[in-house]
Amino acid sequence: MDSFEKIYRDNAARVHAFLFALCGDALLSEELTQETFFQAFSAFHRFQGKSELFTWLAAIAKHTYYKHLRKHKQGLDTINLDLVTDAFCRTSHCSPEDAVIKRVVCDAVKRLVRKLPEKYRDVVILRIYAEMPFAQVGEALGISENSAKVIYFRAKKMLTEDLKNELEL
Repeated sequence: MDSFEKIYRDNAARVHAFLFALCGDALLSEELTQETFFQAFSAFHRFQGKSELFTWLAAIAKHTYYKHLRKHKQGLDTINLDLVTDAFCRTSHCSPEDAVIKRVVCDAVKRLVRKLPEKYRDVVILRIYAEMPFAQVGEALGISENSAKVIYFRAKKMLTEDLKNELEL
C-alpha cells in the first residue's frame, strides 16, 4: 500500500473533524479535506518531519479553509464556534435554571470568541477544536510554543474580562 494512502487513512477523519468544526458544513468540510490532502500530497516532498504530521496537515487545512473564505468573500466570522463554546461551558446534569444560565454564558462566549483578533482566535481554535498541544499550535501557526501559550492565555483573559462586562458580573 502506498505510504501517502496510509497517511490519508490515518488522518482524514481528524482533518475532516477539524474542518467541520471550523465551517459547520459537512459537504464543505469533505471538499476541504480532499483539497487539504491534495495540497499535502503535492507538498509532501517538503515535509521534513520537524513537526508531527497532523500539525502539518492542520496548518494546510486551516490555510485551505481561509483560502476558501477569501475566494467566496466570506469573513472568519463564519467559523462555527460551537466546539469552542463547549470547551468553555462543559455540560453536565443540572437544573433547568442552571441550564438556562449556562446557555446564556455559552452564547456570550461564542460571540466574544468571534470578536477576538485573528491571532488570538487562531490559537483558541487550534487549541480547542483540534485539541492540539501548544507545541503543535505553535508549529501550525509558525510561532513558538511559548508564544502560543502566551497568546492562548491572553485570549482567555480577554474572554474572561469581556464576559464579565457583557454579563455584568
